[in-house]
Amino acid sequence: MIDVEDLIELVSTYNPNTNKALIRSAYAYGLQMHEGQERQSGEPYFSHPVEVAALLTEQRLDDATIVTALLHDTIEDTKSTFSEIEKRFGHEIADLVDGVTKLTNLQLSSSEAKQAENFRKLFMAMSKDLRVILVKLADRLHNMRTIKHMRLEKQIQKSRETMDIYAPLAGRMGMHWMREELEDLAFRVLNPDARASIIRRFITLQKETGNLVPAITDDIRAVLGRANVVADVFGRAKKPYSIWRKMQDKKLGFSRMSDIYGFRVIVNSEEDCYLTLGAIHRRWKSVPGRFKDYISQPKSNGYRSLHTTVSGRDGKRVEVQIRTRQMHEVAEAGVAAHWSYRDGERVENPFAVDPTTWISSLTERYDQSDDHDEFLEHVKLEMYSDQVFCFTPKGEVVKLPRGATPLDFAFAIHTRIGHSCVGAKVDGLRVPLWTRLRNGQSVDIITAEGQRPQMSWMDIAVTGRAKSAIRRSLREEHRDRFITLGRELTRVAFEHIGKKATDKALGTAAKKLNLDGVSQLLEFVGSTELSARDVVMAIYPELGDKQADVDVASERSVVGLPKGVDVTRALCCQPVPGERIVGIKHRGSGVFVHAIACDALAELEDEPDRWVDLHWHVGRHAANNAVTLNITIGNAFGVLGRICTLIGEQKANISDLHFIDRKPDYFRILIDVDVRDAEHLHAVMTAIEADSDVASLDRHRDLGRKP
Repeated sequence: MIDVEDLIELVSTYNPNTNKALIRSAYAYGLQMHEGQERQSGEPYFSHPVEVAALLTEQRLDDATIVTALLHDTIEDTKSTFSEIEKRFGHEIADLVDGVTKLTNLQLSSSEAKQAENFRKLFMAMSKDLRVILVKLADRLHNMRTIKHMRLEKQIQKSRETMDIYAPLAGRMGMHWMREELEDLAFRVLNPDARASIIRRFITLQKETGNLVPAITDDIRAVLGRANVVADVFGRAKKPYSIWRKMQDKKLGFSRMSDIYGFRVIVNSEEDCYLTLGAIHRRWKSVPGRFKDYISQPKSNGYRSLHTTVSGRDGKRVEVQIRTRQMHEVAEAGVAAHWSYRDGERVENPFAVDPTTWISSLTERYDQSDDHDEFLEHVKLEMYSDQVFCFTPKGEVVKLPRGATPLDFAFAIHTRIGHSCVGAKVDGLRVPLWTRLRNGQSVDIITAEGQRPQMSWMDIAVTGRAKSAIRRSLREEHRDRFITLGRELTRVAFEHIGKKATDKALGTAAKKLNLDGVSQLLEFVGSTELSARDVVMAIYPELGDKQADVDVASERSVVGLPKGVDVTRALCCQPVPGERIVGIKHRGSGVFVHAIACDALAELEDEPDRWVDLHWHVGRHAANNAVTLNITIGNAFGVLGRICTLIGEQKANISDLHFIDRKPDYFRILIDVDVRDAEHLHAVMTAIEADSDVASLDRHRDLGRKP
């Protein structure tokens, strides 16, 4: 465990004016509070807060943050209280410790409604003081570095949470070094075989070609020397998880991966950045579509760099990042650069983003959302997606998430433009509204008076802003019709189980569904945002199985097909009734039905004539829609039999089962389960996931199983 004087020495290297007495006092208090407690490894528990504090010194953070790290588990795990910490260390530190404690208690991987509320609390804590999340990220990083001492199921749970939430959050904050390490540590647990395979192939590659990093680094230095550019050049092989993800995204084997090396060039001025770019492009051939200028268009977290990929030595693709030293500080620390100290003073880096501005841009729309799905959609777009930069006809830049469409572009300009959108031109060519935009494209929105948002736009729009505006407009325009339709639908649903849809019953259902009264409930039912069955189940959950809609024959389960055309569910995404779908024509094979979010559809964007607008027939479908579940279970007596029994109890049939990984302590299996619809599938997965011996469960997607 790091001694208190060693910790003070770490802080003093960047902050000679540090309050040594404060750090000594916090260290002694934390050591006393955690006395007798041990970690899973057998080490004294207080070694963990000390390591977290040491991690934060690498980011040159202030005394209050370092002290918070030393005390961050005292309120939760010891007899210490908020008032005692406030009395000893002041209100600022007490608030920070309390904020970290509240984050620790959030279950971010819970059900969607709970997850949305917890994400809201997460962002509220961040908006109050961003240093809270900096401590929490350092806490998670140290826990992941020592995760091997936990039980396997706990390792898997923490690793999945890290991969899904904390790593993307670190990346969104610009702390890419932390994102990469968190991802790789989680990858080591979630897919150890894949990680080991990539490392073995790296070793083999180095034996065959030698270590290319020093050679390419020398090549770049020589090119810059001839161009009279003073620079530091660093190179490295990319992390195993980064390579594996690229292999999955591009469906490439390791032998076909080219840009597995990354190089960084640090120069003295912005002018030198562009001189360096020119020198590198003159020496090596650039790869089309792989250039990004984040200097003229910086990311919202302050990140600035030039990115380019070139065919370097022996035709090997290498990625090169070019930035100044001040840009590099922000690229390493992200938003945390705002808090960095040097020589006892806060660093005035012109590229560091004010956390208040950054967090308000992240949360400004969330407070307006009263819909769980909509809020989670906002969060995931902000945290998980890269951005594309497109231009208006006047040359103004519009930032959008990757995968955005002209419709999203229209609403990003102004809600009025979005409402009246009838078409779009991209780089001068007329394109469908569902076209996915790419970096650097010029977009011209075509509008017409009298145009109003269409229901089909909900499947086209990607951004939360566009979806919210469309949903709001549809509600306003069709509100009376939706209420009338909703009342009829609920009347029929209630009569089906021998009950009446009285205003009192509907009011009770609205309250249970967290809606503002009967009118909103009927409006949601009429607009299909809520099913009449959900309303019945809210009041009479025990009668849910009796509310069976009209049985739907298998041959007419899909609506929208041309007459006489055969239809087949795509094996890659295995869509089920209740999910949004689209049809793809195949010559001689009829139409294959895909889930609207299926990754295979990306390959067909340029063939709009093959797309068919489809939806599922309303009613009760037969339980003959096979879905493959990927399950990791403990290797214990009777576990597999219990899982099969759970599936049977949900009235689902197992049509196939095979093992894909056998280990002494766990099995990974693929089970094909026949279900009626998305709701039936959810019930099956919920029952399985609740079993204590199930470590992980998800739907198996296999793009290799294309029709």
